[in-house]
Amino acid sequence: MAKFNTKSIRNIALLGHGGSGKTSVAEAMLYRTHAIDRLGKTTEGNTVSDYDAEEIKRGYSISSSIVPITYKDCKINLIDSPGFLDFVGESLQAVRVADSAIIVVDGKAGVEVGTELAWDYATEANIPKAFFINKFDDPECRFKKAFDSLREHFGVTVCPITIPMIEVDKVIGFLNLVDMRTYVYNKEGNISESPIPEAFMPVAEEYRSMLFESIAQTSEELMEKFFNEEEITYQEAVDAIHEGIIHGDLVPVFCGAAAKMWGILTVLDTIVDSFPRPTARKVEHDVEGNEIAIEAEGETRLFVFKTIADPFVGKMSFFKVMNGELTKDMTFVNNTSGVQEKMTRIYTMRGKKQTEVDALSCGDIGMIAKLNKTNTNDTLVLTSTGLKYNTIKYPTPYMTMSIVPTAKGDEDKISTGITKLLEEDLTLRYENNAETKQMVISGLGDIHLEVITSKLKSRFGTSVTLAAPKIPYREAITKTVEVEGKHKKQSGGHGQYGHVKIKFAPGEGEGLTFTESIFGGSVPKNFHPAVEKGLQEAMQKGVAGYPMVNLAANLYDGSYHDVDSSEMSFKLAANLAYKECLKLAAPVLLEPIGEMHVTIPESYVGDVMGDLTKRRGRVMGMSPAAKKGYTIIDAEIPKSETLDYPISLRAMTQGRGSFDFEFIRYEQVPSNIAQKIIAANKTEE
Repeated sequence: MAKFNTKSIRNIALLGHGGSGKTSVAEAMLYRTHAIDRLGKTTEGNTVSDYDAEEIKRGYSISSSIVPITYKDCKINLIDSPGFLDFVGESLQAVRVADSAIIVVDGKAGVEVGTELAWDYATEANIPKAFFINKFDDPECRFKKAFDSLREHFGVTVCPITIPMIEVDKVIGFLNLVDMRTYVYNKEGNISESPIPEAFMPVAEEYRSMLFESIAQTSEELMEKFFNEEEITYQEAVDAIHEGIIHGDLVPVFCGAAAKMWGILTVLDTIVDSFPRPTARKVEHDVEGNEIAIEAEGETRLFVFKTIADPFVGKMSFFKVMNGELTKDMTFVNNTSGVQEKMTRIYTMRGKKQTEVDALSCGDIGMIAKLNKTNTNDTLVLTSTGLKYNTIKYPTPYMTMSIVPTAKGDEDKISTGITKLLEEDLTLRYENNAETKQMVISGLGDIHLEVITSKLKSRFGTSVTLAAPKIPYREAITKTVEVEGKHKKQSGGHGQYGHVKIKFAPGEGEGLTFTESIFGGSVPKNFHPAVEKGLQEAMQKGVAGYPMVNLAANLYDGSYHDVDSSEMSFKLAANLAYKECLKLAAPVLLEPIGEMHVTIPESYVGDVMGDLTKRRGRVMGMSPAAKKGYTIIDAEIPKSETLDYPISLRAMTQGRGSFDFEFIRYEQVPSNIAQKIIAANKTEE
């Protein structure tokens, strides 16, 4: 692919609800621009952007994919992103480097949660938006219902550009409201253009009025004309749409059928004529929010927005040229790691196809392999200045499962594979939990974790199963007791003798608080450390098998033998005293409690609060969220009750709810629940 200057580059994120047809739109654009000679289908697993084995198997996108096309001397970098909530990190990567977004809407379903979230992602990224109402050839598609729902949710800036041309409940083409022309398709998919027939003028005028209402919002002059019912000329409308899209004041709505390639050329024409180039925003921001001018002729700087751990190619780093021009063999400094990285070979990607290039202009997107010290969110500069571009903020994963190897001895292979996947997926967390002795993985949902286990098998050759993670319960005593521990053994020669009297009480420190108040040397000082160590070792298990915490122990008396006493004898005596303590000091089970903040639409408050109560949560208060119509519920809840909460909250709120959880303290488990936990733990042992 030839080098394109910055003015001729358009970076477009394709967003929308899962199943709305984003990949089909990308495929149709590829075919219409002659980048491919055969139209792929997601159902057949042969599309350009869904090339990963998992995507082909599942029939939907799980990763964002770069699909560049050339149209009217412009290079359009399409970034096809997943629509399922488990892969939101990929959508956030797309909007970070895109200069505008096309949100694909299913014509039958209208606005869905994925539509709302896509709008939010693009709005937070401060990039212009457009809608493409897809599948309008389907008899069940209702354009009016879909368009009205868009306006209701997102306001009068949403304006129609093309609408369906319906004849006896059948869509035969579409009406372009800007040039007032019809585009009719025949059975072969060929298009014929003509002025709008008289029979379709009423519906065209109805929607054209909405278009002009939106256009009028872009300037006082057009607003005055609209309210005075003066004519807005064709050129004024074209200019207003152009400027409105670039500045985000207008959100155009197109309709079409990607599978039949209907309406695709109109969208491409608008992208070329009216969507912003990479320098249109004029500034970028650093991690502290300071403005950084975008200079097409300035010093070259790159931002790495995506990483793929490919078992054959190696580490693949996808970047956007944020400033200046990139040429082959440039050497950069990574402002995060401080290492130097040389651009030996630069590629552009179309799905999985690599094309080597010598240079990329400001705003273009490329890939380089084997930058082992460079990761997602890193900034690369020619001279080290400390400048770091604003990073992608990923959601915290709370769907946690333990990893169980299906083959013994695979732990090292699993850790190696997950380490590679952690570089690729920043919505993934991994921990080898020393307390529960489990390998634990956290993601955004059950599908996300299923995909990770599949990748471990296909890429790294190790099979695992997922199971519920163990909760790190603890134990504590509730009474003060004085007990005795005596270890005495005679087996020929030197015997073993250790005798301690210890007062145990609930302690204030998390671990063991050990003191001694011995008078007269009944237990010599050199054996005191052995007593303390014996208690610390014994505390690894309480009566229910969980670690003991908050224990205060005072060694106040005992006895010893000049010949038979040893450090080991007193360690064993301390252990016996600890066991006696467990019988008398009324130990209880403690569980981790977390602080939870749940952000949900106001209409779901009752359902969510009721569910939190069922989960033994305590609602501490509510406050309005920054997003209009949303509420934040503050609660405290046991960690054991949150294991499936990501899925439950998603189901309760149709995917609109989110939450944060942070551990704050341990609390006593109610006795009826504690008995079940103890019984289950003994069964496992």
